[in-house]
Amino acid sequence: MASQLSLQRVSTVWKSGSLIHLTSSAVGIHARRYSSKKGSSSEYLHQSVVPSMHYQKSLPRLPIPKLEETIRRYLAAQRPLLTDDQFRTTEKHAQDFQNGVGKQLHEELVAQDKSNKHTSYISGPWFDMYLSARDSVVLNFNPFMSFNPDPKPEYNDQLVRATNMVCSAVRFMKTLRASLLEPEVFHLNPAKSDTDSFKNLIRWVPSSLSWYGAYMVNAYPLDMSQYFRLFNSTRVPKRGRDELFTDEKARHLIVMRKGNMYAFDIVDRDGNLVKPAEIQSHLKYILSDSTPAPDFPLGVLTSENRDVWAGLREKLIAAGNAEDLQIVDSALFCLCLDDESMQNHIQISHNMLHGDGCNRWYDKSFSIILTKDGQAAINFEHSWGDGVAVLRFQNEIFKDTTEKPLVHPGSAAAPMDSASAVRRLHFNLDSELKNGIKKAKETFDSAVSKLTIDAMEFKKGGKEQLKKSKLSPDAVAQLAFQMGFLRQYGQTVATYESCSTAAFKHGRTETIRPATIHTKQCSHAFVCEPGKHSVEQLRAMLHECSKYHGQLTREAAMGQGFDRHLFAMRYLANSKGQALHSLYTDPAYATINHNILSTSTLTSPAVSLGGFAPVVPDGFGVGYGVHDDWIGCNVSSYPARNVHEFLQCVHKSLEDIFTVLEGKSLN
Repeated sequence: MASQLSLQRVSTVWKSGSLIHLTSSAVGIHARRYSSKKGSSSEYLHQSVVPSMHYQKSLPRLPIPKLEETIRRYLAAQRPLLTDDQFRTTEKHAQDFQNGVGKQLHEELVAQDKSNKHTSYISGPWFDMYLSARDSVVLNFNPFMSFNPDPKPEYNDQLVRATNMVCSAVRFMKTLRASLLEPEVFHLNPAKSDTDSFKNLIRWVPSSLSWYGAYMVNAYPLDMSQYFRLFNSTRVPKRGRDELFTDEKARHLIVMRKGNMYAFDIVDRDGNLVKPAEIQSHLKYILSDSTPAPDFPLGVLTSENRDVWAGLREKLIAAGNAEDLQIVDSALFCLCLDDESMQNHIQISHNMLHGDGCNRWYDKSFSIILTKDGQAAINFEHSWGDGVAVLRFQNEIFKDTTEKPLVHPGSAAAPMDSASAVRRLHFNLDSELKNGIKKAKETFDSAVSKLTIDAMEFKKGGKEQLKKSKLSPDAVAQLAFQMGFLRQYGQTVATYESCSTAAFKHGRTETIRPATIHTKQCSHAFVCEPGKHSVEQLRAMLHECSKYHGQLTREAAMGQGFDRHLFAMRYLANSKGQALHSLYTDPAYATINHNILSTSTLTSPAVSLGGFAPVVPDGFGVGYGVHDDWIGCNVSSYPARNVHEFLQCVHKSLEDIFTVLEGKSLN
């Protein structure tokens, strides 16, 4: 990998954007107020008076932390993971780096940043890291977020829901491209900033100053530079480093069913949404098509190692398939219609995270997956962006399909010749390509067979009770994972929680390091010696953990973590062909970046659950949400770890924490 970056750093990145901290309310978790202008309402979700990219020009730039602060934070995060001797060695390497090579690299990075004011210091290296990674995007990178069911059960019919989601997706795309999509803003005081009067005022402030106007009323616009890659985009495999391809002129959708691929237009020549009844008719035709599943489903190639897939794609083009591949790459997005019904959350997670490999095109910027019983989810490719844009899209689609559906359970599909409007793609495959598909399927089956997913719901308390106790809900959830792992395995390990830096121009993510000296001490007290401490002492420890976690979260959201800064300096050294300093070759650096607990939080009215695979073979992939009166976890693991036992340990840890908060002592 060009940046020599270990895999786990990459694949957990999604925790970012989608998530949290700074962004959770920004992506539509409180009710939005939309100001409308006159126009065709069926073509747009809403019509914002403030242009979508109004704040983009004046967004503040992502700061590069001071080198001494980065080293201080790095050592603080290393402390709970190392013995005294190991820590002394790591401290020596870090101080030597700070006084020597690190100082030079930092100065070069700052100089480079000053001459590239149009972007952030992390954006280029971060894209490069993703696109240079050669591992399969399945399990290693692509996460999923599943939709809640439509509150009106009859609208969860596969055909009805698919049609409505396609229509709403086009409306979102049109709203975005017409610059009528409400800008993404984090409102600290919505009563002042999320109002018609403020919007009518700020729209007249020049783009170069608009951010400052929002800042004056405690509103923080977020970077929206990734949004243009949502539609008509695909990650195209190339040897050594992939490329992102976007063709905004294309007007068609790709639909997959039983591994077969179909294309039809969902936008007409004038740029309008095709009549919903026609879209319904085309989807109905696909759902009733009796063409058998292909013996060699092409989609499985997108699950391959990127270099292997790049080589096979070259062969596909040489075999005369360039035009059909272009149709796939340029499609607005991919709609996967599955023939299975889902029995439970675990099956949903497996299906939406990876499926059978045949009825997916994992390289599309995003795919909407719909099962036979109307369960829906988004699976997205990660290199083009973080979760902010995807979650905003998901929230808007859910709101639009549930509040303003364009087709209904009784709606008749348009009487038309869908057979001539819908094109089924045919690929010419020689024996080498067939063999490549067969091998890809075997590799895929072997990889996904090792993945276990389990879920847990803690029903004895949630956000409301924790806030009454003046504790951060996120800090308590993270502490429960630390306690749970200690209870199960007797140790404290490297933990990753991502935080969006979308408050800055071309910001991506920063890492929160939830394993701290405070969580280690607190976990030890709760798990190993509960009888030794009074309820007051245990409560004091909980508050200390919460306070410190809050500080780490604030720092990360403001671009003041240490992970991205160290990464950027390492990337710079690599790009110059410079030997890496001992800070980077120290085993402790490898250990802290071997994220055994990779965690990500997500709560949204549109999302039922989200998930991703562990980022290391001996890790857990922990998706979680802290709700008003309950806490949910959706966790994955490979055979090296026991996910069922881990969730039992996390549940017991939450029970203990809430027992102490109720003023009762632990047994």
